[in-house]
Amino acid sequence: MQRLNSGVFGVDHGNVVLFSDFEDDGQMWRGQGPREARKPVRFAEPYLNPPHVQVALSMWDIANTSNMRADVQAENITKEGFEIVFRTWADTQVARVRVAWTSFGELPNDEGWELY
Repeated sequence: MQRLNSGVFGVDHGNVVLFSDFEDDGQMWRGQGPREARKPVRFAEPYLNPPHVQVALSMWDIANTSNMRADVQAENITKEGFEIVFRTWADTQVARVRVAWTSFGELPNDEGWELY
């Protein structure tokens, strides 16, 4: 659990197209085995500490000839941003993916100060 000490709380959000591999026959569409796509995201303004980040598929276009396999996560979360990571494996063919994200956390407080 993240305990918030500041009276200044921030929420940021967005939608990111991670890839559109069917257009150029990219690895997510034509590949086999483990594959991953990463995309960096920057927050509108830095948080005081790394915030809590939630990610979810908001759109995916996938072939119907194999099982649907997907893993989407937020990784490398800092005060300034994070990476969206999408993974698939085996024979799954993914044409394109869009990911929605929301971050929650403390913002720097203008009234706060540190002695050292």
